[in-house]
Amino acid sequence: MTYPRTTLATRLRTAVVGLLALATVTAPGTSPASADQGTRSDVVIHYTEYGIPHIQASDYRGLGLGYGYAAAKDNICLLADAYMTVRGERSRHLGPGSAANSAVGAAADSLNSDLYFRAVEASGVVRRLARSAPPTGPDPEVAQLVLGYAAGYNRYLRETGADGITDPACRGADWVRPITELDVYRHVHAIATISGSGSAIDGIVGAQPPTAATTTRASVESPSAARMVRALRATRQDQGLGSNAIGVGDSGSTVGGSVLLGNPHYPWQGARRFWQSQLTIPGKLNVSGASLLGLPVVAIGHNENVAWSHTVATAATFGLHEVPILPGDPTSYLVDGKAEHMRVTKVSVPVREDDGTTRTVERTLWSTRYGPVVTAGPGVPLPWGATAYSLDDPNVGNLRLLNSWLGLDRAEDTDGVRRALTRTQGLPWVNTVATDRRGRAFYADLQVVPHVTDELAQECSTPLGRQVFPASGIPILDGGRSACAWGSDHEAVQSGILGPSALPTLTRDDYVTNANDSPWLTNPRVPLTGYPRVVGDTATRRSARTQEAITATERRIAGTDGLPGKGFSLGTMQQTLFSDHSRVATLIAEDIVRMCQAFPDGLAPSAGGPVDVTDGCAALAAWDGTYRVDSRGSLLFARFVARLASVPGGTWRTPFDAADPVGTPKGVTYERPEVQQAFGDTAVELRTAGIPLDGRLGDHQYVTRNGERIPVHGAPHFLGVLDVITPVWDPKAGNTEVVHGSSFIQVVAFPGGRGPRAATLLTYGQSANPHSPHYADQTRLFSAGRWVADRFTPAEIAATPGLRTEVLAGGW
Repeated sequence: MTYPRTTLATRLRTAVVGLLALATVTAPGTSPASADQGTRSDVVIHYTEYGIPHIQASDYRGLGLGYGYAAAKDNICLLADAYMTVRGERSRHLGPGSAANSAVGAAADSLNSDLYFRAVEASGVVRRLARSAPPTGPDPEVAQLVLGYAAGYNRYLRETGADGITDPACRGADWVRPITELDVYRHVHAIATISGSGSAIDGIVGAQPPTAATTTRASVESPSAARMVRALRATRQDQGLGSNAIGVGDSGSTVGGSVLLGNPHYPWQGARRFWQSQLTIPGKLNVSGASLLGLPVVAIGHNENVAWSHTVATAATFGLHEVPILPGDPTSYLVDGKAEHMRVTKVSVPVREDDGTTRTVERTLWSTRYGPVVTAGPGVPLPWGATAYSLDDPNVGNLRLLNSWLGLDRAEDTDGVRRALTRTQGLPWVNTVATDRRGRAFYADLQVVPHVTDELAQECSTPLGRQVFPASGIPILDGGRSACAWGSDHEAVQSGILGPSALPTLTRDDYVTNANDSPWLTNPRVPLTGYPRVVGDTATRRSARTQEAITATERRIAGTDGLPGKGFSLGTMQQTLFSDHSRVATLIAEDIVRMCQAFPDGLAPSAGGPVDVTDGCAALAAWDGTYRVDSRGSLLFARFVARLASVPGGTWRTPFDAADPVGTPKGVTYERPEVQQAFGDTAVELRTAGIPLDGRLGDHQYVTRNGERIPVHGAPHFLGVLDVITPVWDPKAGNTEVVHGSSFIQVVAFPGGRGPRAATLLTYGQSANPHSPHYADQTRLFSAGRWVADRFTPAEIAATPGLRTEVLAGGW
C-alpha cells in the first residue's frame, strides 16, 4: 500500500504528537483539556500489529475523521461500491445487468438494486430520520461521528485520488467519489433493513398490476407454506449471517470475573466484512473492537469494564399483510370494506448501454398503508391477483443503530448494556451477549421486533399465515381489516414494534450462550419462555451448533473436556473455539463406524456400483471428531452428512425429544440402503476430486491469496462446529474458498474483576486490497490457530514492535 509523501519535519512532528497522545491517555490524573494542549485539533492514529488502528481525538467529530480516513485507506473500493449502491447508481456506471452488491441487499442485478434504492430515496425516510431529534434520530455524538467520518473518507480520497488507489477493484473508477453524511446514513439504513425489505428487492421492484395473463398465472402459483418456511430458515444462512457468543460469569470462570467469546460468521468478501479499531477520546470514550465496514463505531468489542458481542436472532424481521383487491381495479384495495388507492412511487434509473450511451429506465412501484407491494418472498411467489401482499419492515423506521452501538461503547457494566439497548431500541436482527468486571453474564434479545402478539396472530392470520407463523414466526395478517395492523407499545420509541419489557433477557453468574437459535436455551438450567412467537419458539429442536455451544460450556465449567482445571479463562476459551469439535460427530460417528464394519470386504454401495471405502472407514474409526487442519477423515464425514439431508424420511435413529433437547436427535439409521449408498457416493465424489478418503483436511480445504494456498480449519454450520466455515466446493479440487464463517473473533476476560485481557482475530485481515500487507496476514494466523494479543492500554500500544503513528494534522 502507498502512503502520501511526508517531509522530515512532518515525520518528526508526527512522532512527537504521537508520543504526546500516548502520554495524554497514560497520565491518570491529567485533565483532557490540559493533556491536549497544543494538539487539540490533531487526530492521532497508532497502527499496531496487523494494521490495527488506535484512533485518538479530542472530540467525536475528530474521532469520526480518523475512523473514516483509516477505513478508506484499507477498503476504499468496498466502501465506494457500497455508496454507489445505496445512491442507486450501479446501472449508470456498471450496466443494468451487472451483479448487485449483496452486502446491502439481495437483488438479481444492478438495475433492480438501483430501482429499490431510488425508491427508498424517493420515500424520504432516510433524510427524515437523519434530521430527526433523538431517540428516532441520531444522538448528537453520533451526528458528529458521521460528519467526521465523511470528512475523513473524503480527505483520504482527496489526498490519493482515484488514480492513486492501489486496489485494482476501483483504481481510476469514476464511481469512486466524495461522500456526504447522507450517504453514510443511507448505508446504515440498508444494513438495518437487509433482513427485511432488503431481502425482497426483486419482489418489490417487480410488483406490477396484474394483466389477464398474470391473473390466470397467479391463480395457479399460490404460495406454498412449506416452501416458504424452508426458504425462511435458509435465508439468513444464504445471506452469510450467523454467529456464536458465550458469556461466562464469576462462577463459571477460573479465577472469578468473566470471560466472553464473540464469534460472528459473516462474509469473507464484500462490504459486510468487519474492520477492527480502537476509538479513544480521553476522559470520554475508550473502546476496542470491530464494526461492519462504514459504521464509525465499535459494534462488538470491549471497553475498560464490559465486553459484548451479537448473534443473529430468530425474531421476525418483516411481516406481510394480504389485502383484498377491489374488483376491476387492481391498484385499489379494501380495508374494512372501504376502497383505498395504492400509493404510487415513480423512479428513474440512468442506465449505461454496452456502446457507452445512457438511457433512462422508469418504473412505477406500488404500496399500501402497510408497505410496498411484493410479488415474491423468500423462495416463493406472492401473486398479485384477487389479493396482493404488502411487506412491512419494522427497520424501515430505524436509523438508531449507531445510537445503540455508541451506547454499548460507553456502558460501564451489563446493567449499562441493558439501559443503552432499552433507551435506543436500535439493534436490528441481533441478540446481545455481554460480560462485565463484576462477573456477570447477560443475554438480551432487545432488538427491533414487529408488534405482533400471539393473540393478534391468532385473530388475524390468513390461511397461509396460520401455517407459516407457528413454524417461522413470520406474521401474514389480514390486511383487509384495520384491526389487524401491527400494535403499539408505550415503551417503544417507534410505532409498530414491541417494547423492551416484552423481549427476553437473562443475567447469570455461570453462563449464557446463543448460536442463532431462539432464546429458549440461553442457559438450559433456566429455560426462557413466555415471549411472543414473533420473537422465537420454545421446546423445539436446537441446531447442532447450539448443542455444541451448551455442551462445550458445561464440560469446561465442570472440567470434563480434557483441558486442565475447571472453568474458563482467556486461554481455555480460545482452545474451546479452536478445538473445532463437531457435535454431529458425537451424535452419529459411532453408527458410521458400525456401518463401515458391516460393509462386505470394505465395499460400500454407490450409484455406479460397489466402491472400496476401507481407507475412509479406518480414518473415521480413528477420527477425534474435529475439523483441525490436520484432521483426517473429517472431509469425508462432512460431505457424507451433507448428502444425508436429502435422504427421504430423515435419517436420525432417535428423534428429537423436548425433554432432552441437547442430546437429541441422535444416531443414524445406517442399515437403510439409502444411507449406505450416500456413503459410497461420497467416496466416489472425493476420489473424483482427487481427494483421498483419509486425506488431511488442510490439504483440501483452503483459500488462495496472491497465489499462496492457506489451509483453513473449521466446518459448515450443519456439522455443529462453533468455528463455522462455509466453503465453496470445487468438484475437481475440494473446498477452495470461504463464502462466510468465523470473521472477527474476540475473547475478552476480566480475570478476578480486573481490567480486560483480550485476544482477537480478523480471519480475512483488515484490507480487501491485494496490495496491502494486511490483505491476508491474519488469514495465516487463523490457519495456524494463532491469535492477536489485544493492545488496549497506552503502555501496551507503545510497546508495539514497529509501531507506526500517523497524524491528521489540524483535523479538518
